[in-house]
Amino acid sequence: MPPIFVTSSGTGIGKTYVSAILTRELKARAIKPLVSGLDEETFPGSDPAQLLAAMGEPVTYENASLVSRWRFRAALSPDMAAKREGRAIDLGELVAECVSAARRHDPLVIEGVGGLMVPLDERHTVLDWMKALKAETGLAPLLVVGAYLGTISHTLTSLAAMRAENIAPRVIVVSEREPGPVPVEETAETIARFAGGIPVRIAPRGGAVSLADLF
Repeated sequence: MPPIFVTSSGTGIGKTYVSAILTRELKARAIKPLVSGLDEETFPGSDPAQLLAAMGEPVTYENASLVSRWRFRAALSPDMAAKREGRAIDLGELVAECVSAARRHDPLVIEGVGGLMVPLDERHTVLDWMKALKAETGLAPLLVVGAYLGTISHTLTSLAAMRAENIAPRVIVVSEREPGPVPVEETAETIARFAGGIPVRIAPRGGAVSLADLF
């Protein structure tokens, strides 16, 4: 199958939680090539740590490289975090890393960084990364969104941007990380009305969601 790319409408919404669920459910390999805000102190609660655990790998700082090749200390967007360290992210190298992983591992879960339009360098965003990967490997995108006030607009904006590049998601997952102002089911139903037939599923707070049947 083509690699599954987990992206989001924003930061801190639940990409890693959903990626870990998929990794366990599909017995997949998981990578998050770019990660910011990572050092030995923050590692235990980090995204790479959660993905290592989902794969059954030892959850050690030394093993972070199994998940994330580009690791930055500053908790900023990748372009800003890289600049702080005198480094830069090369989109071609990033795409090649993912293509190589996809050839070695099937299924493969690739977790993006931040939201769909987060900058990677001076000119490219996560959406550009996804476009390049689709051209190389095909792609099975998954869009994770929140259950907060305002999420419907953010979700539909992200969906429009993805559709404009012909990379509409296979599924939209509404992640209930915190209690919202309305029941999460109502939010999901409203998003589904505008999703044009794309399945919408809920990852309830403290619970899981089954997604394997969509990939």
